[in-house]
Amino acid sequence: MVGHCLRHYSLCYKILKFASTIEQQQVTSIHQYTVEGIGGEELDLSRYAGKKMIVVNVASECGYTPQYQQLQELYEEFQDKVVVLGFPSNDFGGQEPGTNQEIQQFCSARYGVSFPMAAKVGVRKNPHPVYQWLQQKSLNGKMDSEVKWNFHKYLLDENGQLVASYPSSTSPFDDAILDWVQS
Repeated sequence: MVGHCLRHYSLCYKILKFASTIEQQQVTSIHQYTVEGIGGEELDLSRYAGKKMIVVNVASECGYTPQYQQLQELYEEFQDKVVVLGFPSNDFGGQEPGTNQEIQQFCSARYGVSFPMAAKVGVRKNPHPVYQWLQQKSLNGKMDSEVKWNFHKYLLDENGQLVASYPSSTSPFDDAILDWVQS
């Protein structure tokens, strides 16, 4: 009986030690992620340390698609201090049906997009780890949020910490976003 209890105690100790190790390895910044770029390249988000970030789930066939133009203008105007990072997703109304190559061509030809774009990801259905982190307070340490449609905006500070979340209807030129960009 004593041997049985000791085996269980040892197993519990190992599980707790493992859980503690995992907790210590929790992602504390978006800069700890690497994502696939739209052209198949690797995008190490740590390269944006020291800059604010606007992370947006995007789609080519959405009523909010013209926000690409505003996002591009923000990126061009403030790229010394802010990076815009687009994540194409087909999760909302099937409004991003194209391949990564088709999305890239559309964004370049129609809006002159030069800000970094990730490969197409899941945001609601089978969410990409970056979107799991952005939407769950237990992971990001700041807030729970839910992306309800395309062009939802997340603002992150220079350390990769989540600062704010804005719905699709909020323009990239909204005073709150512009004030944050310029602060």
